[in-house]
Formats: sequence, structure tokens, C-alpha cells
Amino acid sequence: MWGAFQNLLKVETIRKKIFVTLSLLLVYVVGSNIPLPGVDFGALHDWVSKRDSGVSQFVGLINALSGANINAPVLMSLGILPYITASIMISLLVKVVPSLEALSKEGPSGQAKINRLSRMLTVPICVATGTAVVVGNFRPGVLGTTNFPVVPNWGFGFVVTAVIGITAGTIFLMWIGEQITAHGVGNGTSLLITAGILQDLPGAFKTLFQRAVEERTYILVAGVLMLLYLAIVIAVVFQTKAQRRIPIQQAKLVRGQRVAGGRHYLPIKLNMANVMPVIFAQAILTLPSTIGAAISGDPRGGFLPFGGWWWVVIETALIFFFALFWTSLMFQPNEMANNLKEYGSFIPGIRPGKKTADFLQHVMVRITVVGAAFLAVLVFVPSMVASTMDVDMLVARFLGGTGILIVVGVVLELVEQLNSNLLQRNYEGFMSAASARRGLRR
Repeated sequence: MWGAFQNLLKVETIRKKIFVTLSLLLVYVVGSNIPLPGVDFGALHDWVSKRDSGVSQFVGLINALSGANINAPVLMSLGILPYITASIMISLLVKVVPSLEALSKEGPSGQAKINRLSRMLTVPICVATGTAVVVGNFRPGVLGTTNFPVVPNWGFGFVVTAVIGITAGTIFLMWIGEQITAHGVGNGTSLLITAGILQDLPGAFKTLFQRAVEERTYILVAGVLMLLYLAIVIAVVFQTKAQRRIPIQQAKLVRGQRVAGGRHYLPIKLNMANVMPVIFAQAILTLPSTIGAAISGDPRGGFLPFGGWWWVVIETALIFFFALFWTSLMFQPNEMANNLKEYGSFIPGIRPGKKTADFLQHVMVRITVVGAAFLAVLVFVPSMVASTMDVDMLVARFLGGTGILIVVGVVLELVEQLNSNLLQRNYEGFMSAASARRGLRR
């Protein structure tokens, strides 16, 4: 692997791409710590150092999904969240609106128009979300103390200025993501989300180390957590890469002196919906509880309390439902069966046409149920670890949930892109067998 890193730095174009990516991510990290105009720096620093981690689960969910910091009055408090929301809405509309579906099939030009719609939709979403966050989270009674509020001059002027600043920060982040995609390595939006999630990782390690120093018996717990984290990462990698390969027989065609066709495979991923079922399920559950907490004044949720056995049952059912729903939108068995029939391909033992579509639908439902079961188990790992092993939630949340799914998926995608860049220049990639053998000889 060290040889692969050396090969990356040898190629000038790849070296420049890595430098551009790291530089833009550094700009994002710096920008996410710049306070909004009208914020008292001293009071903000004191509030950040003394506040507890008991923010609402809804705010914690949004922060974990987008790498944002909604409960802090900083320039990029919303992160890339409005752009993600706009992209998801446009993706759903593409599947149900015929004109947008036709536009998506026009190739790069159609995709560029769809991306432009996502950018345009980001602005009103950012203004609406920014206004709600500023009014709901940045009031003097919420931020700081009564004597030392973080926003001393609260009023209409601050709200307008803060919303404009937050909107500008999100638009700037959207531009950074596009620049990373165009001139750097990997998908810019995904890397920004990953960077936002990993910003809390040093703090989690610091908390774990401090407690291990203070309590010698906690060293064993820390070791178990490290092993558990490694096991979960391996499981997530396996789940992300797992696929069902359906054999496809293609008609043999003679092209010059070559014979094309033969037997190939149609790969179907175990979890095509990725993290989307968890996003929808947790959003639907936590939003009413957060509203109930605001109405009743009870941080546990009032008449809609957080947690409990009913919470586990309903969230699991919602994860299964949205996994099947999202996969049914993105995976079209009838269209795939028609394409196979049009190109003279078929599944051995299955008749072309409706029989093929029914078989693909059957396979899709079965593997989606397995993927949804894995997601449901992974979602509840942090809370189970926090309750059974007496671990701080800041540390436990890196052992499961949406964050680890996003980070592992983005890292795997980044490694694949770097491997392709190395192989294009006749260099061995990170996972090559020759590289591993050479490492053992050394």
C-alpha cells in the first residue's frame, strides 16, 4: 500500500488533484468554524466548551447526515444539507415526472440541466431552513447564558444577516463540491459530508483516551470498542460491496476477427438504497418527537418520547418499507427485461419478457430485505453500546448509524477512483496481489 501511495505522488496530474482536494477540504473546515456577524466570540467559545451533548435527536441526525453544525451560529452551519435535499427531491421527481425522466435520458446535456435545477432549488430551501434554524436555535435563550448571550443584539437585523450568511456559506460549499468533482479526486459533495462527519472523530478519541487515563479499568472497554469498530467497518465494507450476480447469456456476434457475446453477469447490489432508508425512517420518527419536546418543554419528547421498544419496532418497519420503496423506484425490472430482450440476451432457464421481469423483481425483493435487516441492526448499534458498556454517545455513534455507512461508502469510491487512475498509467493499485506479495517480501 505504501508503494501505491508513492505511485500516486509520482504522477503529476494525480498529485495536483490530491492537492486541490485537500486544499478545498481545508477551506471547508476553516469556514465551518467562522462565526456569523453579530456573534460574541468570547461567549460562543464559552458556550461551546461548557455545553452538553444533549441536543435534540433531530438536530443530531441532520448533523450526522450532512456534516453540518446546525446548533452552532457559524457561517457554514447548514453544511451541504440544502443541496442534498434538493438533489434527493429532483431524483424522486425524475422518476415520476415524464418530462424530467426524458431529460435525464438526453445524456450529459440533460444531466447538466437537472443539476442546474438542483442548484436553483437549493437557494429557496437554504433560505427557508436557515430562517428556521436562526429563529429556533440562535435565540439568546438557547445560545449561551442569560447574562452572556452568544447573540447580544438579537433582532430582525441579525436574522436577515444570519440567513444571508448561511445561504452564502451553503452556496460556497456547493461550489467547492463541484470544484472537487471537476478538478480533484472523488465526488466533491460526498467528500464534504465525510469531512464534516469526521470532524468529531478527534474529539471522540480524546474523550475515550481521557476516560481511559482517569479510570484504569476503562482501558479494557476502550480495547473492546476498537475491536468492535474494526469488525463493524469490515461488515459495512462487505455489505457495500456485496451483490447478487445473475447469469446472462448474450447472443454471439462476429465483429471482424473477434467474437463478442457469451455468458456474462448482471450484478444487483445487496443494498441499492444505501443510506436513504435510514434517513427517511429517522427523519419521520424524530421530527414529531422534537416538535413534542418543543411544545411540552420536556427534552425527552413529551407525549412522543424518544426511544423505547415502540421506537425500535416502528423505526425497523420504516427502514424495511423505505428500502423496498426506494429500490422499487430506482430498479425497474420491466425496463431491464425489455433491454435484455432487445439486445438478444436472456437469463438461462427464464423466458424473456414478463417472466424475466418477474424473476428480477423476486430477486430484488429478497436481497433488499436482507440489506434492510443489516441496516436496521447497524442503526441500533450505537445506542446499544452506549447503554450496555457505559460509553459516551459521542464515541458510540461512530460504531454504527448513518455516519459509518456514508464514510465507508465514500472511502471505497475514492479508493476505486485512485486505483483506476493508477492502472491507466500501468501502476499497481492499492489492492493488487503483486503489491501485497512485494510487501510481504520486504
